Amino acid sequence: MAEAADFPGMTPSPARRWLRRTGALLAGVPLLAGLVQLPAASAQAAGPASAKDASDAGTVAVAVDSLSPGAPTDGDTLTVSGTVTNNGKQAVTGAHVGLRVGSALTTRSAIDRAAKHADSLPGDDGSEVGGKYVAAFAKLTPGVAEHFSISVPVDKLDLGDDGVYPLGVSLSGETSAQPWQQVLGVQRTFLPWQPEEVDTPTRTTVLWPLVSTVHMTAETGSNAQQTPVFLNDDLAKELAPGGRLDQLLSLGKELDVTWVIDPDLLASVDAMTGSYRIRGDGDTTTAGTHQAIAKQWLDDLQDAVLGKEVVALPFADPDLASLAHNGTGVAGSLSQLKEATDVAATTVQTVLHVTPSTDFAWPVNGAVDPSIVKVATSAGAHKVIARGDSLAETGDLTYTPSAARPIGGGTTAVVADARLSTAFEGDLTKASTSTLAVQEFLAQSLSLNQQTGKQRSVVVAPQRMPTAVQARSLAQAVTMLQGGTWSQSQQLAAAAKAKPDPGATTKVPSRSAYPSSLRKQELPRSAFEQIAHTQDRLDNFKVILANEARVVTPFGRAMNREMSTTWRGRNTAASSFRQSVQAYLDTLTGQVKLIDKSETKLSGRSATIPVTVQNNLVQGVDHLVLRLTSTNPTRLEFSEDAYSEQQVTVSGGHTTTVKFTTSANVNGQTRVIAQLYTEDGQKYGNEVAFDVRVTEITATVMLVIGGGVLLLVLAGFRMYTQRKRAAAREAEETEEPAEDGEPAEDGEDGADEAGGHADGPEKAERTENRPEKESGAPAGAADPEQPSDETPDTAEESADPSGTGERVDR
Repeated sequence: MAEAADFPGMTPSPARRWLRRTGALLAGVPLLAGLVQLPAASAQAAGPASAKDASDAGTVAVAVDSLSPGAPTDGDTLTVSGTVTNNGKQAVTGAHVGLRVGSALTTRSAIDRAAKHADSLPGDDGSEVGGKYVAAFAKLTPGVAEHFSISVPVDKLDLGDDGVYPLGVSLSGETSAQPWQQVLGVQRTFLPWQPEEVDTPTRTTVLWPLVSTVHMTAETGSNAQQTPVFLNDDLAKELAPGGRLDQLLSLGKELDVTWVIDPDLLASVDAMTGSYRIRGDGDTTTAGTHQAIAKQWLDDLQDAVLGKEVVALPFADPDLASLAHNGTGVAGSLSQLKEATDVAATTVQTVLHVTPSTDFAWPVNGAVDPSIVKVATSAGAHKVIARGDSLAETGDLTYTPSAARPIGGGTTAVVADARLSTAFEGDLTKASTSTLAVQEFLAQSLSLNQQTGKQRSVVVAPQRMPTAVQARSLAQAVTMLQGGTWSQSQQLAAAAKAKPDPGATTKVPSRSAYPSSLRKQELPRSAFEQIAHTQDRLDNFKVILANEARVVTPFGRAMNREMSTTWRGRNTAASSFRQSVQAYLDTLTGQVKLIDKSETKLSGRSATIPVTVQNNLVQGVDHLVLRLTSTNPTRLEFSEDAYSEQQVTVSGGHTTTVKFTTSANVNGQTRVIAQLYTEDGQKYGNEVAFDVRVTEITATVMLVIGGGVLLLVLAGFRMYTQRKRAAAREAEETEEPAEDGEPAEDGEDGADEAGGHADGPEKAERTENRPEKESGAPAGAADPEQPSDETPDTAEESADPSGTGERVDR
């Protein structure tokens, strides 16, 4: 076999190089002899066979599922377990798994290069330990995985000085097409070797984040407890035994770490300990049932953080980079960050009963630029957690400097180590990938320590939301690190106060250097504009409320959630959440409104117009002004003005009617607009417009109406006086004595031919109209009526004097 090329950074010992070359030469002698004896035809056929041989290289996959101990010391026995799978088409016979230790890797870059070629063939894997420290297989059937386990004393590995050694786990065997022993598959990992305590251990800070996605909505119940409404029941799954947050808590409490907590997570879990509801389809909700799980998780967390360092992120973990790049131009965006920072400490203290630090800002992936630093410190933080691949070293340092860097303006950048922080970001669901990640983490940590004898502080800032398997792998590595011989734990506050390395980079990269992959995930400017619009609506709404805290608090926290870092890569979900918050606020503000009015008719020069205000909220509203405006003040006016205003107060669940006095100058139709305002002059709700039709009364019409009324009065008086005289006359006639037998006066007997009296018509009228009782006999008894007498043309006149205003026939 040809000698494998050395990896850059590897320094194989001269003895090993001599052995490998000698072995290759000796192995080639028989092959040369055979080639000399072959005929020309066989030599020509060797070409395709050689191509076939090359194509079968690496056809067996080797997976290292466990390596224990991960950082052995003197006297330990190393156990390597895993599986081998024949991915080729031919069976492998005479196979065995062996261990190979290469030359020490002296730089961190060398470890990087080795990790990129973890299963490449050929490679410089050193000699096989061999002997009894192998796992043999008579036959490997294609497609079948076989388990192996090898235990070997560490002193058999021929490890030299302290350092990081590449450990190759190889499968050797032969196939029918290649009937000789050869390496058909390999998996390389790393073996940190530091058997003794180092003189200057690295002070290592490990951040342990407790962050989750947004779970709570802005909605609350109308009861006194304001029962919260959750988007879904996903939080309960994370908190349940075996869930992501449950495992993060269980793992973290066994480690010496700095807890980095999103207060929104604590508030959400605390809300779950009581009555809560889960949003369903449409406007429906269902009762939540996981109070016991939430309470147990909080109880365990309170115990875990007792006496430990706790860092509180701003509420809901706002996306600082999105805010810096897209939100600062929108009014009020920085105020949202300030409010999220202000409530963070209170929330943590209330739920966990510990006092957290709020002096740290943590941009996504530790990527910074001047605008991000400016925004991060605007809310009061003086320390920014950056990462080494953002604030990269540009000087001549040959080692990794301490984390703390002064970057101007009294701000300290705490630069996390990029290699250690990103070691567990991949898919670690397979045991083999998890084992490789753990060993590389330990290798990088030891290599960092061996760079220099200076005392340094290093920070490990993993991804914000590791999966359960990622968290388990990280915890396994941290456990080994904290039990190892080259590192000691340190709190984040101490790392930030450590003496900066004078040669370390302190220049923050420009805005153009911000990673484009991260920029694509940012919240757009429109998101911050929508948040600002919601805030304006809330400000306009809260001033009319009797108890504004019932609305301001849930909506304030909901707007903090709209800026959350966890929306990255979830644009549709983020937009839907923002819209739901705004829609619910619109629903609440719409509960206080004016009732629509139909056309109103007014008769007269002045009248009253009623307008009704309805409040369907559970709490009362105040500080409202109702304004009624005439669009044509020439025709219709209010107190010699175009509009009139009145204060409005309405109890919860009630309506009130406000009456406005108006004056009409001209008849006709006028448009009137009713609009609610807050006391500071801001419009509230929609206006209600209606028509007022005025019928004006002129002077002539008033005279006609007055004359008619007067006639009615006179007619009534006439009837009254007429009845009164008739009654008086009847009374006189009843008391007058009879006149029969009285001597007639002169001329009394001189009647005319027509039967009239000599005294003329008046005498005759009195005589004819006298009642029968007056003479004691019928009126016609003295002058019997003759058949030839004609009927009079007109009625006989009354002898009584006429009444006032009474019509008299003449």
